[in-house]
Parts: sequence; structure tokens; C-alpha cells
Amino acid sequence: MAARSKARKRALDILFEAELRGLGPLELLAERQSLGEQPVQEYAAELVRGAATHSEEIDGLIASNSVDWTLERMPAVDRNILRLGIYELLWADDVPDPVAISEAVSLAQDLSTDSSPAFVNGLLSRIKGLKPLAPRDS
Repeated sequence: MAARSKARKRALDILFEAELRGLGPLELLAERQSLGEQPVQEYAAELVRGAATHSEEIDGLIASNSVDWTLERMPAVDRNILRLGIYELLWADDVPDPVAISEAVSLAQDLSTDSSPAFVNGLLSRIKGLKPLAPRDS
């Protein structure tokens, strides 16, 4: 597995755990970095920080572009995969759009339901189509 793919998986683990434990992702990231039991790769930390920083815009995009699914009704793993994918699509300038979508779909294939890859692909593709209109502060 490529280094960035591993970092994406690690970032997803942190976002997912933070949500389950009712912690802020940045708080859990700091906890993980201070413990040092399993190092948090720099790119994983960047993804967690980015998804947390832009969480309101990201969740708004998920909510307004998902058909027949509220944010609360989605599986938690899908919600967090989408958060990472949208962060990479809109704010990670060094990640090509097809790579961001493909990596998110791959995570969904490995970690979620049978219908999740198509759902993640469709939603991220829709957001990619809106990209010039999406929020993009730095």
C-alpha cells in the first residue's frame, strides 16, 4: 500500500474514532501524536487538520448533495470517508481529483457496505462537478 493510502486510512481511523468517542478530531489527533505508540504520518495529520478546519463547509456539501440520505443516517465510516475525499478535492491542491475520488472509493470498498463505493463515487463526482462553485478559502 502506498504511503499516502496508508495515511488516508490512518486519518479515517482518527476521524471515525473521534466521532465515536465524541471528541474533536484535533483533540484526538493531538492525543495520538503525544502517545507515539503508532506514529501519525504527516499527511494523515494534514488530512485530519484539513477535514476538521473545513468541517462546516464539508458537512454542508455532503448534506446538500446526498440524495435520500441525511448526514446522520449515513454510516459513520462513509461520512468520514466523504469528509476526507471532499477535503482532498477542494483544498489539497497537490492531489489530482481522480486520485482523491479513487482513494475514497477504495476505502469504502475495504471498510464499508457493498453499496458504499458507488455512493461515495457518485457524491464525490457530483461535488467535483461543482468545484468552481464550492467554498475554497485556504
